[in-house]
Amino acid sequence: MGKIKILLFYKFIDMKDTEGFREEHQVFCNELGIKGKILVASEGINGSISGTKEQTEKYKEEMRKKKEFSDIVFKEEEGLGHPFEKIVVRTRDYIINIGKDVDMKNKGKYIKPSELVKLYESGEDFVIVDGRNNYESDIGKFKGAITPNIETFREFTKVVEQLKGFENKKIVTYCTGGIRCEKASAMLVENGFNNVYQLEGGILTFCQNFPDTFWEGSCFVFDNRLVSKVGQKSQ
Repeated sequence: MGKIKILLFYKFIDMKDTEGFREEHQVFCNELGIKGKILVASEGINGSISGTKEQTEKYKEEMRKKKEFSDIVFKEEEGLGHPFEKIVVRTRDYIINIGKDVDMKNKGKYIKPSELVKLYESGEDFVIVDGRNNYESDIGKFKGAITPNIETFREFTKVVEQLKGFENKKIVTYCTGGIRCEKASAMLVENGFNNVYQLEGGILTFCQNFPDTFWEGSCFVFDNRLVSKVGQKSQ
């Protein structure tokens, strides 16, 4: 078997018939022969899939034919084999659960990896906050990051309390692929933080473009892989 392509993606969007979409999407994925896990909720879609180059290209093509997903962003990696055993499409209350309802219209502004590098290099005063769980930040984090002691993302409300006093500081949130820091940034904005950003594309995109800079350690990915600071994968 040749190299396997791995796609990570999400999009917050108002989904109406989630069960109907789930059933249709499960059939499509089965016929395509990809593997992975895809969550569907009224707030959008969140997925990680793997397949051959031809299969993953077809998946992207078909998804982007849908008006609501025409601009969906796929983060792409390569592996020597499938990190997943089968394809599962499930409905959930949330595609990512932060423990309370959050209005995603309040999400923070995007900051590109190149802009984060400039922040570090310029010496500008900013606060960088890890939106992941403690076992993830234990093996890797951004230089100088605040790494909350939380075991699940649903505990992020504790982080809001931890950041009291930083309401007017520039705050940059980050996570593995971007989805958690989208919600985290929205929660911070709703709680009175005035200058909130989120790292566009997450750690994975940053490490692919700026290895050996301001990321320290490895990055845990939820398909049993580790991504090192230089973008190398271990199965």
